[in-house]
Amino acid sequence: MNQNTHAGGVRKGPLAYAKQAALAEWGTLFAVVRDQLVRKRFAAVPLAMTATLLILLFSIVQHLPGGDRFVTHIGVVKAALPLDVSLLRTPLSLYVPALDLPVWGALAQVFLVFGVAEIVLGRRLMLVIAYVCTLAGTLFARFGVELGPDHLFGFPRWVAYVRDTGPSAAVVALAVCVAFRCRAYWTGGTVIAVMVGEAVVLPNLAGLEHVVALLSAVLIAVSVEVFGDFWPRVLAGVGAAASVGAEARRAGAIAR
Repeated sequence: MNQNTHAGGVRKGPLAYAKQAALAEWGTLFAVVRDQLVRKRFAAVPLAMTATLLILLFSIVQHLPGGDRFVTHIGVVKAALPLDVSLLRTPLSLYVPALDLPVWGALAQVFLVFGVAEIVLGRRLMLVIAYVCTLAGTLFARFGVELGPDHLFGFPRWVAYVRDTGPSAAVVALAVCVAFRCRAYWTGGTVIAVMVGEAVVLPNLAGLEHVVALLSAVLIAVSVEVFGDFWPRVLAGVGAAASVGAEARRAGAIAR
């Protein structure tokens, strides 16, 4: 709360500073998301709802008799699989929850982060980031197995048979891209620091894949920021030039 000073002014208290910092960090994000949800409600996040329902569906199916085999054949990726099979399964592998983690955690993460990303980034860019960053982690696992355990970024051969599924890589990647778009740099930096710290303290396949997904997300976010409006402007210029040329040719034909 605010306090009066001896000079008659008002000195801000810790709560006021915290409120100001939160507004500066999340004000834009909150305003954009609130506006869309107020106007459209759940119609603003159809992809996030679909992704959440798919995770719930796969979680139920893989615990039914014969369901685990079905889910494995359509959505489970391992580094030991042929590359073409991995590429075909990767899109669905986002929605196959890990067996050793509570499914409610994946459901909450996906609904929240995918929903915010769908509103802030747009559906097309959200899908691109989620798929590309997940694929980057999947390919890194294959690369690490090929390098072998003697290399800094290598893995032992048994890692090739580890089930590599779940939306976590896409979630952290989308969180960073949303933070970058809304200029919530402290939030994005915190996500990156936590993921890198996890990979250092508890080195495993998932942790390193998260770091690779984050690097991919940063590259995408920077590219969109720098070149996002470049090609639309080029195409608009080409269209305007073609229109002017057509008008000039039509005027010349009439003059003749």
